[in-house]
Amino acid sequence: MVLKDEDWKIPPEAQPKQTSYRFDLEQALSSVVAIRSRVPADAFTANILGTERSGNGTLIDEDGIILTVGYLVTEADEVWITTNGGLVVAGHVLGIDHTTGLALVQALGRLDIPVMPLGQSSKTQVGDRVIIGGAGGLEHSLSAHIVAKQEFAGYWEYVLDEAIFTAPAHPDWGGTAMIDATGHLLGIGSLQVPHQVHGEQVLQLNMIVPIDLLEPIYADLRMFGQPDRPQRPWLGLFAAEDHDRIVVIGFAGNGPAKRAGLNEGDSILAVAGHPVSTLVDLFRHIWALGTAGCDVPLTLEREGDVFDVHITSADRNRYLKTASIH
Repeated sequence: MVLKDEDWKIPPEAQPKQTSYRFDLEQALSSVVAIRSRVPADAFTANILGTERSGNGTLIDEDGIILTVGYLVTEADEVWITTNGGLVVAGHVLGIDHTTGLALVQALGRLDIPVMPLGQSSKTQVGDRVIIGGAGGLEHSLSAHIVAKQEFAGYWEYVLDEAIFTAPAHPDWGGTAMIDATGHLLGIGSLQVPHQVHGEQVLQLNMIVPIDLLEPIYADLRMFGQPDRPQRPWLGLFAAEDHDRIVVIGFAGNGPAKRAGLNEGDSILAVAGHPVSTLVDLFRHIWALGTAGCDVPLTLEREGDVFDVHITSADRNRYLKTASIH
């Protein structure tokens, strides 16, 4: 669902207060912009992520470069940027890194907003107070704190060595800016995830991609549209942990796993003979086999039958519309 400005606001008591900070809070939040993108109906990700997407981004360079989360602009052929002042400017997808989940958008017109300086996410600690900034200023920004820094695995073949988790959760989390007490950008909002506490109570958290992951790939994203490194083997499957098992729950289009005959409900027991029981185990063992195009041997269980299957992995980017980058 696309959240419109009139549909929601952060309650005043949950908004950050200028009196709590020494930097100009309103000016800092003006660096956060709204991003809306349109994706062709025949795009590989259209059925999964939709053809119209909206979220947030942050201006990080005087050249008009905006940092956001990748899924907002993957395969987008149309991008629009809106500042807090109401200025609307067209954008161009400059680069996407599926390993980190970060993306750069180039504004094609002058934005007349300040650049947000980058901080160091490695220096953050659990308990630190942060701002989760959304486009629209204070009414769309949230006072939060870091509740965890830990490994994270996503069902779509994605792992972060150390993601940042914050609470309370921002309702329009995609591409939000995590800002520290000095007005520096510490990360980009990616997900809202449930966390069970005190037995039955479920607390919603935001998962933040740490800003330190940007620096090693920034120049490549600007120049090449993606990091200049070998691509990981990709199978195009969605998987979930079910107690001590990994279960296939879906597929990304007609990707390698689906073409190899895997079914929803299959249990993945091992990768190249190595038993796996968590998503991290599964993906890291697959990636350890080589680069995109390598053979991936899996041991599966289906309705009580255990058997092996070999999948020829692929480069995920080859399935995406190339118009999305450069």
